[in-house]
Amino acid sequence: MDLEELRQHLLGKLGAVEDRPFVPELPVCRVMGKMFALLWAQDVPPRLNLKCDPFHAELLRETFAAVTSGYHMSKRHWNTITLDGSVPDDVLKDMIDESYDLVVCGLTRAAQAKLDARA
Repeated sequence: MDLEELRQHLLGKLGAVEDRPFVPELPVCRVMGKMFALLWAQDVPPRLNLKCDPFHAELLRETFAAVTSGYHMSKRHWNTITLDGSVPDDVLKDMIDESYDLVVCGLTRAAQAKLDARA
């Protein structure tokens, strides 16, 4: 998956927006103000931080050398994926979906209702 396809999948999520709160070259994807992805697009190869269930995070790290504990994030709840092509696209998309879903599930009921109203 190239960076544009990755970006489209990230921003294709209901309520997903991109901003750059840290530095201009570091896009962050948020839903209802909560971060679910952080992309180092300028790195070679690029890297992506995604939220993950702790048990699943460990399993992914054991399965793929390109998946490590979250860089500059909670090591238990975030993974960093080096986008070198070794993680299959369908697995990467599932990881993005999980990150988004975990963040949405953690929203308040009022924020979830606002998000649902956008559908």
